[in-house]
Amino acid sequence: MQELGVRNPAQGSEAMGIQTSGTVRYNFTAAALYDEALGRNEAVKTAHGALRALTGQHTGRSPRDKFVVRDELTADHVWWDNNKPLTREHFDVLHADMLAHAADRDLFVQDLVGGADAAYALPTRVITELAWHSLFIRNLLIRPEEKDLETFVPELTILNLPSFKADPARHGARTETMIACDLSRGIVLIAGTYYAGEMKKSVFTVLNWLLPSEKVMPMHCSANVGPDGDAAVFFGLSGTGKTTLSADPKRTLIGDDEHGWGENGIFNFEGGCYAKTIRLSAEAEPEIHATTQRFGTVLENVVLDADGRPDFDDGSLTENTRCAYPLHFIPNASETGRAGHPRTIIMLTADAFGVMPPIARLTPDQAMYHFLSGYTAKVAGTERGVTEPEATFSTCFGAPFMPRHPTVYGNLLKELIAEHGVDCWLVNTGWTGGAYGEGRRMPIKATRALLAAALDGSLKDALFRRDDNFGFQVPVCVPGVDTKILDPRSTWANGAAYDAQARRLVDMFVDNFEKFEGHVDGGVRGAAPGLRIVAA
Repeated sequence: MQELGVRNPAQGSEAMGIQTSGTVRYNFTAAALYDEALGRNEAVKTAHGALRALTGQHTGRSPRDKFVVRDELTADHVWWDNNKPLTREHFDVLHADMLAHAADRDLFVQDLVGGADAAYALPTRVITELAWHSLFIRNLLIRPEEKDLETFVPELTILNLPSFKADPARHGARTETMIACDLSRGIVLIAGTYYAGEMKKSVFTVLNWLLPSEKVMPMHCSANVGPDGDAAVFFGLSGTGKTTLSADPKRTLIGDDEHGWGENGIFNFEGGCYAKTIRLSAEAEPEIHATTQRFGTVLENVVLDADGRPDFDDGSLTENTRCAYPLHFIPNASETGRAGHPRTIIMLTADAFGVMPPIARLTPDQAMYHFLSGYTAKVAGTERGVTEPEATFSTCFGAPFMPRHPTVYGNLLKELIAEHGVDCWLVNTGWTGGAYGEGRRMPIKATRALLAAALDGSLKDALFRRDDNFGFQVPVCVPGVDTKILDPRSTWANGAAYDAQARRLVDMFVDNFEKFEGHVDGGVRGAAPGLRIVAA
């Protein structure tokens, strides 16, 4: 059996074996890809110079159509409860059929890199049939120097053919859409979807598979660093404020979505950003808004008015409107994509139940517990007539992209936190004074003040109380923050109603964590809410 996690350079490229009678365009620049995309009617140019493309039926990822080849290498190491297995036979037939489909087509090839730390970088070749897809991935991954392209050897090859429709009977697919990952040979096949984000997340998935065996922690997080080298990592699901809170003009942005943490510190996996634009405004997020008016940015599913101007308030195509741009479009972005070991870890949640305090200090065991839980809460959709919030648990703050069991990542994170003495905080950007519908959103001014105190280290000197429900430490008073807001129960008009809501949320945490209890030690089990301490 091949040793777990060992990379096999060039095998993915050789195995791809594409031959086409069409024209293959290698490493075209943004300007050249604009010309191709516009000339092929793939996209339109906005009034401000960005490129706008539509993705049709799929306006987001298709996690139910993602498969991993089950073979000797992956059988005992992939978390199959979370990853759909695909036979080698089905993958090989899909591979051959997609190569045949590409045999008479023009193709675009980008040679790029995932990972700003050269020790762990993943050279990636992305082959697409659409020019705008080639521009998208060129924006999102790291672009090598021209001299390095002469000796470029891919370890991962992605073939993205949206016009190819998978056949469930022939290819083992669920639908005509399929994302098939062969982790052993370093090949990803994408069929039947025009949504560009599948390429980006495929690279993340492969890095999540490779890096733990090299003692590197892959993270679905944003990161920034202060002027004194004090790096911070921000975990959080969609809607928790991850991108907004990490975009601090006083700190350098390392990246907004995917990072690794190894012996040399933290490093960005990407060379760009893929930001949501729904209800984007120049006032609230000026740096991101400015990128939407630049040549080189790709706008995805954004509605344009008659003059070609984006209407970011229009979600008629999808709420998941996006912009993809190189990281250097952000004025305070890091030039290296790297920083030292983090001093602070922030885990963000938007608690719509109104139970969580605005900030709490976590022990390493509690940090692992909440990392494995990956909690936030979404406001229920009005289409179902439901007004109560819904709990969402996405382990490691990124379950769809985790090939290995969550405890592999959780244990690695816990070890790194202990080794480097990292301060861990849980920050609630959700509701206070009641649940959604009765309370109000946590004041952003208070969140920023608490976050600033956590990042500069002053918050550690505060007086703390132990939370009755979750057992973590909550500051009693912080300069510039209303003391009442630090005690969620005191913000509710009815204390008994708060207690009932808190018990409900605690039960959700306990129920969700049952699947992990046999994989963690007594310290982590003891970090569960409700004083639920279990011996190791």
